Amino acid sequence: MKPVTSKEMFKKAYEGKYAIGAFNVNNMEIVQGIVDAAKEVSSPLILQVSAGARKYARPVYLKKLVEAAILDSGLPIVLHLDHGDTFEICKQCVDDGFSSVMIDASHHPFEENIAITKKVVEYAHSKGVVVEAELGRLAGIEDEVNVSAADASFTDPDQAVEFVERTGVDSLAIAIGTSHGAFKFKGEPRLDYARLEKISNLLPNFPLVLHGASSVLPEFVDLCNKYGGNIPGAQGVPEDMLRKAAQFGVCKINIDTDLRLAMTAAIRREFAENPGNFDPRKYLGPGRDAIKEMVKRKITSVLGCNNRI
Repeated sequence: MKPVTSKEMFKKAYEGKYAIGAFNVNNMEIVQGIVDAAKEVSSPLILQVSAGARKYARPVYLKKLVEAAILDSGLPIVLHLDHGDTFEICKQCVDDGFSSVMIDASHHPFEENIAITKKVVEYAHSKGVVVEAELGRLAGIEDEVNVSAADASFTDPDQAVEFVERTGVDSLAIAIGTSHGAFKFKGEPRLDYARLEKISNLLPNFPLVLHGASSVLPEFVDLCNKYGGNIPGAQGVPEDMLRKAAQFGVCKINIDTDLRLAMTAAIRREFAENPGNFDPRKYLGPGRDAIKEMVKRKITSVLGCNNRI
């Protein structure tokens, strides 16, 4: 069994006004926790690999972990490259068996973004692989992505139409107020739903993507801080805002920081309560369980993609 593409997933999600969770993976326990949760609630799944994950775990290991997850679970799973910033990286992932790649050339001028994206689309489509691109820039820091607030910019709706038409891209990540990392807002959280609705109306039946959409749940931040962390002022996207976004054509919602916080909190608690523990299975196991519960919560309470297989 091989990874599937997101085409049919997104078509159903758009029509059903729900979103598919795209969860970042870095090691075996994270993959297992995510997949076990999705299997329990009968959800399609996107497992995505960032540039940082490729460096940490090495591409062949991550690919084989995802292949094992597909074989073990029987779920429809997309293997997706997150934030590929060059044609060469995207091509390598296509050649390595990824079923979906993201080319993020949003840091380039508009015309150059179009040219790079179109080149990736032409190559990927020739191999049966789908492509996500980005227009507009999210602020924040996560893995290899580091964009200052001054350099961030919201997506222009009219440019979005031109971009999709000229590149032939399959989905588009847009900037409407989310950001990468655990510090998304100063003051009251706000997403630009008017901008989102306009983009959705101009691009009917076209799947949109939200990056930087972790909710940075206070209970996990508090646990991290209680057991030796220092994450003051963290603030994410409220879960009800994400549910609302799915009503306007958002078919894919990226979640990474929430997974990191849940796993780290569980591991820190295990070390605090059992300081003599030096068996990786006894602290990574609770971390895996925390990932599973977090993903189940996201699928059932936020994304609405449970029982959609």
